[in-house]
Amino acid sequence: MTTIRLTAAQAMVRWLAAQESAPGVPFLGGVWAIFGHGNVAGLGEALHGVRDRLPTFRGHNEQSMAHAAIAYAKASNRRRAMAVTSSIGPGATNMITAAALAHVNRLPVLFLPGDVFASRLPDPVLQQVEDLGDGTISANDCFRPVSRYFDRITRPEQLLAALPRAMGVLTDPAECGPVTLAFCQDVQTMAFDWPERFFAARLWRPRRPRPDVDEIAAAVAALTQAKRPLVIAGGGVLYSEAAADLAAFCEAHDLPVAETQAGKSALPHDHPLNLGSIGVTGSSAANAVAADADVVLAVGTRLQDFTTGSWALFGNPDLRIVGLNVAAFDAGKHGALPLVADATAGLADLDAALAGWRADGDFTALKAEWDAAVDAATAAPASDNALPSDALVIGAVQRASNEDTVVVCAAGGLPGELHKLWRASRPNGYHVEYGYSTMGYEIAGGLGVKMALPEREVVVMVGDGSYMMMNSELATAVMLGRKLIVVVLDNRGFGCIDRLQRATGGESFNNLLDDALHETPARIDFAAHMAAMGARTEKVAGIAELEAALARARASESTYGIVIDTDPMITTQAGGAWWDVAVPEVSTREEVRAARAAYEQATARRLP
Repeated sequence: MTTIRLTAAQAMVRWLAAQESAPGVPFLGGVWAIFGHGNVAGLGEALHGVRDRLPTFRGHNEQSMAHAAIAYAKASNRRRAMAVTSSIGPGATNMITAAALAHVNRLPVLFLPGDVFASRLPDPVLQQVEDLGDGTISANDCFRPVSRYFDRITRPEQLLAALPRAMGVLTDPAECGPVTLAFCQDVQTMAFDWPERFFAARLWRPRRPRPDVDEIAAAVAALTQAKRPLVIAGGGVLYSEAAADLAAFCEAHDLPVAETQAGKSALPHDHPLNLGSIGVTGSSAANAVAADADVVLAVGTRLQDFTTGSWALFGNPDLRIVGLNVAAFDAGKHGALPLVADATAGLADLDAALAGWRADGDFTALKAEWDAAVDAATAAPASDNALPSDALVIGAVQRASNEDTVVVCAAGGLPGELHKLWRASRPNGYHVEYGYSTMGYEIAGGLGVKMALPEREVVVMVGDGSYMMMNSELATAVMLGRKLIVVVLDNRGFGCIDRLQRATGGESFNNLLDDALHETPARIDFAAHMAAMGARTEKVAGIAELEAALARARASESTYGIVIDTDPMITTQAGGAWWDVAVPEVSTREEVRAARAAYEQATARRLP
């Protein structure tokens, strides 16, 4: 057997660089790295040696680097991914939030945090977290509950088993999610005689499991007996690259479609069977059909509470759910008839089994009514005398966009408004992280999207609160020459939570900047801040100025930031559904008691 002597870190990066998602296409699009004492001498030196095949990018925060990596994987429909490495201590724990985000959203990312010395000879080392009752614990154990696969590399030869297991998880459609290989810093530098064949190129083809024949039969029986069926399209449709298959399936059987946050853009917004968003931030059309549906075919969705209206959206007591999902865990949720399969394969087999069957329904009026509501909410105002709503800003951004535009957002009130109002024409044109609703994802996520889809215009819409949480990768976008258009909506605080606070009977408290305990009112110049990081910027007053600025931003070859003040109180009233946010049973305030009474009435309507 021919061997080659390398350090463990050198072997790891050489092996990773040899993994392919298609012939000649590396699975990893690069490695994000901030070096410290726990990874600079081992992984740092190793990454330098393969930089021509596996590029290394430097960001400004470990969490935001990981967000960029995750967005890259999502925009690539999980066909490609990135790795992120940090030193031990705060660099590693900074990435925990991003790991949770990837875990919730079933997205692949490889975390390579440095770890303590396997030898333990210099313990406690700088930044080491010591457990008084367990000598094997380090800060990296925080990754365990938010990783699909976790391993600690304490000997070089462990990589012979750990690396293939890691790639198996990153590329498996059902198990897909974050992988953490905590890499002891002394082990990174240790040499070993590696089998040369270990570094041969390997192609990881997407697996497309087909459904069980009995599960197909049960699904067909449910659908053919349905009087009011509905299809819910989730993120799994996009990850399977099954958008065209979904359209053909629903056209063949005349089935209406509603889209989750992750599934939005699976069908063009103007497709006659696309009723728009569903659930808490849903369209009136989709939610009306969902309320009466007797069979729901849930394709590639986790059916989380925003999709189901906390399970109060569905009003038919005879409702049956068919869960077409590559993960058995998701397919059988809430008593669903499981149809465990890849979306493409499952729709193909279901289509064949349903040959000749068509549902009976006309959704033209419902769709037209919702389209009119969207038009009304987003139309340019007659004057700019008042602060605009988020919806008006969305309308301006929409008018400045085309079918190749990708809109990126994450947390706050904007995702709800975008889910309702944004009109996506092509798959992946809508990129909103709402499974974990992570404030600070937006700009880093936009950078990841642009790296995955360089030919498409990427527009990041972000509130002032989320911008303040994490914005430093704007400088990275500028330095890398990856153009973003960033629209900052400044409503002076956490507007959507302030509205929720009021809706549950509370006083406006500690959410808006002007309602908090501050001696000096905040006067944050977001345009100047973005300019300081290298972007071209301007602040606009009103929608007309915004539209003109967006035209300049599109014509620009460099990253462009636009700031506009918005009203924190206004939200789109059309559409929507109840969301279970528990209200106190006891309060001295009448507003809270009234909200509790309304809450109890709402929970009573939820199907068991």
